[in-house]
Amino acid sequence: MLPFFILNMLQGKKILLGVTGSIAAYKAALLIRLLIKEGAEVQVVMTPAAAAFITPLTLSTLSHRTTLTTLSDNEKWNNHVLLGRWADLMLVAPASANTLAKMAHGLCDNLLLAVYLSAACPVMIAPAMDEDMWHHPATKSNIQQLLRNGNKLIPVETGELASGLTGEGRMSEPETIVEYLKDFLNNESKPLAGKKVLVTAGPTYEPIDPVRFIGNFSSGKMGIALADAFTAQGAQVNLILGPSYFLPKNTGITVTKIKTAKEMLDACLQFFPASDITIMAAAVADYRPENPAGKKIKKQENHLEVVLEKTTDVLKELGKQKKKDQFLGGFALETDHEEENALTKLKEKNLDIIMLNSLNDEGAGFMQDTNKVTIFTGDGKKKKLALKSKEEAAKDIVQFIIHALAKTH
Repeated sequence: MLPFFILNMLQGKKILLGVTGSIAAYKAALLIRLLIKEGAEVQVVMTPAAAAFITPLTLSTLSHRTTLTTLSDNEKWNNHVLLGRWADLMLVAPASANTLAKMAHGLCDNLLLAVYLSAACPVMIAPAMDEDMWHHPATKSNIQQLLRNGNKLIPVETGELASGLTGEGRMSEPETIVEYLKDFLNNESKPLAGKKVLVTAGPTYEPIDPVRFIGNFSSGKMGIALADAFTAQGAQVNLILGPSYFLPKNTGITVTKIKTAKEMLDACLQFFPASDITIMAAAVADYRPENPAGKKIKKQENHLEVVLEKTTDVLKELGKQKKKDQFLGGFALETDHEEENALTKLKEKNLDIIMLNSLNDEGAGFMQDTNKVTIFTGDGKKKKLALKSKEEAAKDIVQFIIHALAKTH
């Protein structure tokens, strides 16, 4: 039989459970019981609207702690600052569309929001709402803002909704939420826990007119695989993704979608200053049409001339801004003088690492499920990786970076 402390993975963990005004609030009762069973301490904070769906007395009885609903009860102040510092993790489940919006924009009109703004611990959010609300652009924007702020999202489920419809928006079941908490807290012991990582992936499309563009054959698979691999090692990952049919497997990754090289530059400049590790795997256009047409160009002449202008070298720009404690890497896809060109980029762009792949290697490059990579570092190290899936190659690259960082600290 396994020791008790291994069986109860949440043993001794302090969980601050925020309950908001949603029909899914009834699930908070089972959620508390499961957390207590796992050995956690649970303190419940409710919004006033939540009390219309489940009573504070019910949750107090199950958590063995007084459920808090107001900043004061005329006799004492419920100190939101101390509550925010007491917890190992804050979980908002269910999180209504209204509360999500307030959290995203820093509003503070109840105790739960005051605790959230004071929280010195990680925050996980389990949304619950009807499908149309879940898919509304405002909700999507709020979710992205919360992820950019470092919160973790527990995905909604598809099923029967309070409206009687069936679709996306159901809060994850309590058992699923507990597993997410276990995985997250387990990640805290992983090598990249607490590290912020920026990854770029995919092509850019530079418009000729409203329907045509200059692009490349990048699928985004390599960068997406890197984003997943960094996340698996405990990192908080921002992925800037050009036009691609693919998405990362891990829903906790913050994805910012872009189309052009200018949009890629702007997004990178937004996230790079706070990033500990940045890996540029995107295939960013070197040139773009100088004067894109405002209307579709009609077929008239036998020849069409498009004047191109150089784009800003995003990786080189980040290399100029890189601080001493930041780790910066890129990719070099070459067809000739491969190693020489890769080493030149490594030096000229102030990189710590560059991954070379050659279109002369079968199974490597764009639109492939596999890759063959040679890693070069600024201090002269070289490591060749055999042809393997991009997922496995990404894992090897991340492990290489982890070892490189360990030697510098």
